[in-house]
Amino acid sequence: MPIQLFIGFTAEGSTDTRFLTHIIQNVFEEIALECRTDVVIEDVVSVNVHKTEFTETMLRASKQAAECGLTVLCVHADADARSIENVMEYKFTPLAQALFHFSSESYCKAIVPVIPIQMTEAWMMADKELLKTKIAAKGLRDADLGLHRSPESYADPKQIIAEAIRIAQSNRTRRHRNELTINDLYAEMGQNISLQRLRELPSFCRFEENVRVAFRSLGYID
Repeated sequence: MPIQLFIGFTAEGSTDTRFLTHIIQNVFEEIALECRTDVVIEDVVSVNVHKTEFTETMLRASKQAAECGLTVLCVHADADARSIENVMEYKFTPLAQALFHFSSESYCKAIVPVIPIQMTEAWMMADKELLKTKIAAKGLRDADLGLHRSPESYADPKQIIAEAIRIAQSNRTRRHRNELTINDLYAEMGQNISLQRLRELPSFCRFEENVRVAFRSLGYID
């Protein structure tokens, strides 16, 4: 009899939710293949709570996740200019310490950090061929669009993508231009982005390892 795994996800913003939800689903489904028993990954559930201080907010999300019968809660927090270790130390370690005082029946304690370097948009830039397809820029070089550097090296990847869209649009005739913006890309990119390309980013590899840690804590993989 397969085991059903119910996953919740809480993100910093709605665009993060649109982009990351499918990626989380795909990663859990891939790692479930490593389990000793059959594990079925149900559709990722968005957990939305009023946002205040990080630990307080995530305690509310953890409680809501438990009330919804979720097994694992993925928590998104951009690293901005900080390192992943910094985010772990100042956000996720205090959260784990706070959760220690509550019961597993009332709070979801299997927390999986999702920490892109700089911001979520850096992960969008991992699959540059897909991005160029979505913004109708297949005929342009990465350098023409300002996409030639490593995604995590940009201080503001969101602005870089917006500028790439502008450049791509400027190379089309007025009749064939559309009003594409970065907001149109999040769900499409999240559904179609290559996990292999994402694995070129250390922060994504860290997320995958966090998923494996959650599976181990549940006793599903060694």
